[in-house]
Amino acid sequence: MSTTATALHELGAAELVAGYRRGTFSPVEVAQAVLGHIERWEPHLRALYLLRPEKVLEQARASQARWRRAQPLGPIDGVPVTIKDNIATQGDPTPLGTAAVPLLPAAADAPPAARVRESGGMVIAKTTMPDYGMLSSGLSSFHKLARNPWDLRKTPGGSSAGAGAAAAAGYGPLHIGTDIGGSLRLPAGWCGIFTLKPSLGRIPIDPPYMGRAAGPMTRTVADAALFMQVLARPDARDSMSLPPQDIAWDRFDAGPDKLKGLRIGLLLEAGCGLAVEPEVQRAVEAAARLFERAGASITPMKPFMTQAMLDGMDHFWRMRSHVDMKALPPETRARVLPYIRHWADSAEGMGGEAVFRAFSQFHATRVAAVAACNAYDYVISPVSPVPAFDAHLPSPTNDPLRPLEHIGFTVPFNMSEQPAASVNCGYTGSGLPIGLQIAGRRFDDLGVLQVARAWELVRGPQRPWPVPPSEALQHVD
Repeated sequence: MSTTATALHELGAAELVAGYRRGTFSPVEVAQAVLGHIERWEPHLRALYLLRPEKVLEQARASQARWRRAQPLGPIDGVPVTIKDNIATQGDPTPLGTAAVPLLPAAADAPPAARVRESGGMVIAKTTMPDYGMLSSGLSSFHKLARNPWDLRKTPGGSSAGAGAAAAAGYGPLHIGTDIGGSLRLPAGWCGIFTLKPSLGRIPIDPPYMGRAAGPMTRTVADAALFMQVLARPDARDSMSLPPQDIAWDRFDAGPDKLKGLRIGLLLEAGCGLAVEPEVQRAVEAAARLFERAGASITPMKPFMTQAMLDGMDHFWRMRSHVDMKALPPETRARVLPYIRHWADSAEGMGGEAVFRAFSQFHATRVAAVAACNAYDYVISPVSPVPAFDAHLPSPTNDPLRPLEHIGFTVPFNMSEQPAASVNCGYTGSGLPIGLQIAGRRFDDLGVLQVARAWELVRGPQRPWPVPPSEALQHVD
C-alpha cells in the first residue's frame, strides 16, 4: 500500500474512490484509520454522537466486497460520512441536541441520509448540535460540549457544531449539516472548512421549513462538489424541493479564469447586529483585492439588512419555540438549556399583531436581499463579524435577548433562498480561521462552487490542519 494507514484519514473523497478503484487501499483500511484518528481527537472535541465502530467496520467490509466486484453503489461508496444529529437515520434516536426530546428510534432515513446509504457512503457517526439547533455554538443539554480543533477553548460554531469540528479535525472527508440562519456557514467559517448552503430545495430535507437547508461540510470545494452529486437527488418528502435537474457538478473547477469579468459586490457592513471586528474586515478586504487582481470587478455595497428585520425574525422564532416548549410537561421543559428557555419565554406576552409584524420581516428580508444582489453576479462578505468565541458561551453576546447579533451576513440568504458558501480567507493574530461568504443568485449553486474553487486557487497556501493534542495534555472540561 503506497499510502500509509496514518494518512488515509487525510485523503479527499475523490482520492479515496480512486484508491479503491485501483486497489491501492480498501474501505476497511480507511475505516480503521479514521476510527483511530477519531480515538485520538474525540476526547478533546466531543464532536460525535452514536459512534459505533463495529457498525462502521460492517459497512466498510460490505463496501470492500462491492469494490472487489467492481460494483460500487455510487460516487461515494466506502467514503466516510458524518450526519448531523437532526437528520434522521433509521433506527436511531434524534435528540435534536436537547435532553427534552424522548429518545425514540427514527422510522426512516431523512432524505440526505437516504442518499448517502443509496450511494454506499460509510456512515461513521452522527454529529452533535445545540438544543433544537437554536444556538451558534456547541453548547447542549444532551451532548457534551463541542470544541474547536484550532483552539479547544473556542466554539466550533453551530448549530452544525460537531460537523464543523469533525471536518476540520479530519474525521473523514464528508459531513452533512443544516442551516436556517447560518448553521452551516458559521461553523465552517470558524473551523476554516468549506460549506455550501444551497438554494432552498436543492437538497431535499425532511421536515422542510422556511429557509432550512442541508448542505455538505468539507475541507475542499472538490469534496463538496462530489457530495452534491449525491445529496441533490430528488425526494418527494420535501414539499419545497426543486425539480430534479442534471447539474454538471463535476465542472466545479473552472479555474481562476472563472473570476474574469465577474461583477462582485463587497458587503462589509451587515446593517444590523455586531460590528465587524478589524481582523475580520482586513481579511475580507484582502480577499476582495485578490478577486480584483484575478479580473473581477469589485463594487462596495451598502448594507441592506436592518435591525428591525433581524429582530422580527428573532421574535418570531422565539414565539415558535415558546409554543413548542409550552406543550412540554414542566419536568421535561426544565431539561432545556436555561438560555434557550429564557429566550423562548420572552415571547410570552406577544400578541397576534406583534407576531404578524415579526413574521413579515422574513419577506422584507427576502425582498431586500434579492434587490441588493441584483446588480452583481456574486456577493462576498464576512461570514461572521467576529471570530470563534468562548466554547462555554451560547452566543457571542451571551445575552438571550440579543442572541442573533452575529448572523446579519448569513440569514438574509436563507430567506432569499440564494446559494451561499463559506471558505477560509485568513486567520486572526491568535490563529483562528476567518470565513469568507460567497453568495450567488438563486439556483446558481454550481456557479458559487466555481467561484469558491477559483478562490482556493488564488488565495495562497493555508495553514496545516489542526492535529490532536498530546495525550499527555489534560483533557479540557
